[in-house]
Amino acid sequence: MATVELTKDNFNDTLTENDFVLIDFWAEWCGPCKQFAPVYEKAAEENPDLVFAKVDTEDQQELAASFEIQSIPTLMVVREKTVIYAQPGALPKDSLDDLINQARELDMEEVRKEIAKQEADGSASRPGGVRRASRRRRAARRRGRRPRPPRPRTRSPPRCPRGAPSPGAG
Repeated sequence: MATVELTKDNFNDTLTENDFVLIDFWAEWCGPCKQFAPVYEKAAEENPDLVFAKVDTEDQQELAASFEIQSIPTLMVVREKTVIYAQPGALPKDSLDDLINQARELDMEEVRKEIAKQEADGSASRPGGVRRASRRRRAARRRGRRPRPPRPRTRSPPRCPRGAPSPGAG
């Protein structure tokens, strides 16, 4: 199956009508994007049951900005309107195939439960109703473990420049 060009006009329809969509955010001037394109096209041919889409970040700046795309190429995997993977960088064929297989095997019921918990905590959803599970939690699920609790963040007290009196010095 050939890739689909996504725009802000057909983006929501594409994700609503398809349960499994891979999205490549790219630009014409990007060297790594050009290197990744044949790998992506080959994967599209080998997986005709999936939708492989491309977003030209130059033409669709609003769409790229809504997903906070900072580096290209960025590959995003969306299952059942939920972003389950989003990372910049061109993947080699073996890694892309492995990613597709892992995404196929993912238990979306567990992902939905996790998202419901995050939404109850006040986490925001993505544009077009697309939600995103945290990277840490997704990685833990891939490893088959429960995620570690976040480490407490400690701050050092502000330091005074050399020669300046320290706070409280009189």
